[in-house]
Amino acid sequence: MKLARASEMQELDRNVIEKHFIPGMVLMENAGRGTFVFMTDVLGSPAGKSALLFIGPGNNGGDGLVIARCIRQAGGFPFLIFLVNPENLKGDAAHNFRIVNQLDFPSLIVEQEKDLEIACREIEKNIAAGLPWAIVDAVFGTGLQRPVAGMFLSAIHLINRLRREQTIPVVAVDIPSGLNSDTGQPLGASVRADLTATYGLAKPGHFMHGGNGIGRLRVIDIGIPDKAAAAASINGESLDHTILDTLNRRKKAAHKGNFGHLFILAGSEGKTGAAILCALGALRSGAGLVSLGVPGKLNPIFESALIEAMTIPLPQSEKFFTAADADFIMEQVQGKSALIMGPGMGTEKETAELVVRLYRTAEIPMVIDADALNILATVREAVVDPPGPRILTPHPGEMARLTGLSAKTIQADRLNTACSYVDAVNGAGKNVTLILKGAGTIICDPAGTWAVNSTGNPGMAAGGMGDVLAGLIAGLLAQGIEPPAAARIGVYLHGLAADRLAEKREFGYLASEVASAIPALMTEFIRQQRK
Repeated sequence: MKLARASEMQELDRNVIEKHFIPGMVLMENAGRGTFVFMTDVLGSPAGKSALLFIGPGNNGGDGLVIARCIRQAGGFPFLIFLVNPENLKGDAAHNFRIVNQLDFPSLIVEQEKDLEIACREIEKNIAAGLPWAIVDAVFGTGLQRPVAGMFLSAIHLINRLRREQTIPVVAVDIPSGLNSDTGQPLGASVRADLTATYGLAKPGHFMHGGNGIGRLRVIDIGIPDKAAAAASINGESLDHTILDTLNRRKKAAHKGNFGHLFILAGSEGKTGAAILCALGALRSGAGLVSLGVPGKLNPIFESALIEAMTIPLPQSEKFFTAADADFIMEQVQGKSALIMGPGMGTEKETAELVVRLYRTAEIPMVIDADALNILATVREAVVDPPGPRILTPHPGEMARLTGLSAKTIQADRLNTACSYVDAVNGAGKNVTLILKGAGTIICDPAGTWAVNSTGNPGMAAGGMGDVLAGLIAGLLAQGIEPPAAARIGVYLHGLAADRLAEKREFGYLASEVASAIPALMTEFIRQQRK
C-alpha cells in the first residue's frame, strides 16, 4: 500500500483535478459517501438515530457535510457543529454548505470557546434523547502543520470526552484532527478515533507510533485514476502481506547449499543469549547454514545451546571479541553469503577496533545490530559509504547515538530522521539500508524509497526480540534476497509472528517463541501463492 506525505497528496489531488479533469466536487462527494459506507459496514444503519458532526474550516468540513447528507438519506438525524462560520467556507466545502443549508439540519456555530458551553448543552439534550450513532470528526485534515489551540483544542478535548464517557464511536475524516499526517505526532492534542477513513492513499501518520488513535483504518477510493497515482512521485509504502510474494516454494532437489551460509559474530561473557537468539532467528528464516564465530572460552555454551548451528571459536578472543582475530575472521568470511555482527558483542576497545575494521573493509553483505551500532556511533564517519551492502537496525536510543540527536527529537519525526540519515551515509556505493525500530518500524533504502511496518504489538517490548529480528533479516540476506527486500520481509514477518502469539497472550511470550512461529507463516504465504 502506497503512503503519501501531505505535500505529495496535495500535489496528486491537484494533478487529478487539473490534468485528469475530475472536479474537486466529485472527489469530495466520493470521499463523503465512501466514508458513510465504511461507517455503516462497521456501525450498522443510522436509521432513527442521531449523529454529531464537527465541521471544520477546510475541505474536511466539506467531506463532513457530504456525510451528513448521507446520514439523513439513510433515515438518520445529523446535528452539525460548525467550528467556523459556514458562510466563510470556500470552494467545494462552500458549495456543499449551500446544499446542506437547504435541508434545515439542526446546527450550531461555534466561533469562540464560550460557544462550546452552548454546544455541550445541546449535545447533552441530543444524548438524552438516545445515544448518538456516531461522532464525525471533520475538523482538520492532512494539511495541518501548526499546533492546535483555542477553541479548536477545546473541541478536540470535547470529542475525546464524549467518546470516553458516553462510549460514542468517533469517525475521523482522513486523519484524526490534530494529528500530523507525516509524523503521527499530535500537534498539541489529537482526536482519538475508532474508525478513520482516509482518501486516495494512506498517510505515514496512520502507521507511525503503532497507529495510536487511528482505530480501524480504511482507504476510500475517491476516483483517483490509477494512471495519476502511478505517475506521482510517491516513494513510501505500508508493509502488508504482499511483501511476502517474493517468497518462493523450494524445488524438490534443493539442498542446504542453495540457501546461503550466514556467519554470525555475536556474544560475549554474560551476553551469550543474544547470540543464541540471533542464530535461532537466522535458522528459522530458512538459511541453509549458520556458523557462529564466538570468543573461544565461551564456545562450550554455544555448542550445547544450539546444536543446529556450527561454531567457530576465535583463537585470540577469550571472553570477548578482539581485533587480533580480524585476519582469521576475514578468512572465515570467504565462501559465506552474509555476515551479522553486534548482538551481545560488548563494546570493549578491542571489540570496537574489530567492528570498525570489518565494516570498512569486508565487501560481504552485513547486518549491523546492537553493540556494533553503538561502536560505530563513536566513529560516525566510519559508517559512510561502506564497500558492501549494510543493513543497520537501530532502536531510537541507538539512532540517537548514531546521529547525535536526542531520542525525543528522533521520535518526533521518525521518517525524516531515518531518510535523512540514509541520504547522509550513502556515498557512491549506495550500500546502506536503515531499519529504525519501534512502533511503526521504518525501513529506508539507498534508492530513496521507504516503508512503514504495519505489524507488531506491545507484547514485543521484551528482551531478545531485536536479536531474533536481526538474525531473521541476516538469514534472508544470506539466501540472496536483496537488502531492502530482506529488511522489509524480516520486519513484517517478525511483527506478524508476534501478532499471532498475541492473539492468545497479549504479553509474556518469548523472543524464541516468535522465532519458532516464523516458518509456519512463511509456509502459509507460499502455499497461498499456489492457489
